[in-house]
Amino acid sequence: MARSPDREGGRGRGRDRDREDSEFTDKLVHINRVAKTVKGGKRFGFAALVIVGDQKGRVGFGHGKAREVPEAIRKANESARRGLIRVHLREGRTLDHDGEGRHGAGRVVVRAAPPGTGIIAGGAMRAVFEMLGIQDVVAKSLGTSNPYNVVRATFDALSRQEAPRAVAARRGKKPAEINARRRDGVGEADGAAAAEAAPVEAA
Repeated sequence: MARSPDREGGRGRGRDRDREDSEFTDKLVHINRVAKTVKGGKRFGFAALVIVGDQKGRVGFGHGKAREVPEAIRKANESARRGLIRVHLREGRTLDHDGEGRHGAGRVVVRAAPPGTGIIAGGAMRAVFEMLGIQDVVAKSLGTSNPYNVVRATFDALSRQEAPRAVAARRGKKPAEINARRRDGVGEADGAAAAEAAPVEAA
């Protein structure tokens, strides 16, 4: 008996959705109890902050509220998947260059690191880097310890990352020149003037 095209299509979409779900992992960063004052008194619920990523350069965060913890986590997970960003990783293991991010009272500094450094970051920042797939990074939160502001500040820093191709196009150079200077220890934070002031000596 032939299968109907609609049924086949439905199963195909289901498989695609399962495959996409399997690509991502999630991490619960923070959950707290919240209360809403209503006519009959107070209604209690939970708020969850979740980080989602494929550990290959895509990451997102989401916030969800519900009466029960599992539902709050599910809502946060869905919200995170809708707001994924892509970050170019140098050699697939670290950031392209140093950077800084801010959100409200939160301020974070992130630095690219050599192989073997590991993830030197705490709390919410570590969860973001792990879900992103970064293996070597040094990061520090200088402002508030509020996990929501720290996560948003970290995403602000990540969104400012530029791939070598974009930097080369802006400076009118070739990507190979940018990569060579990075290998020799000249960071993007030094700026174009510092990079061009003198030729970089090989280590």
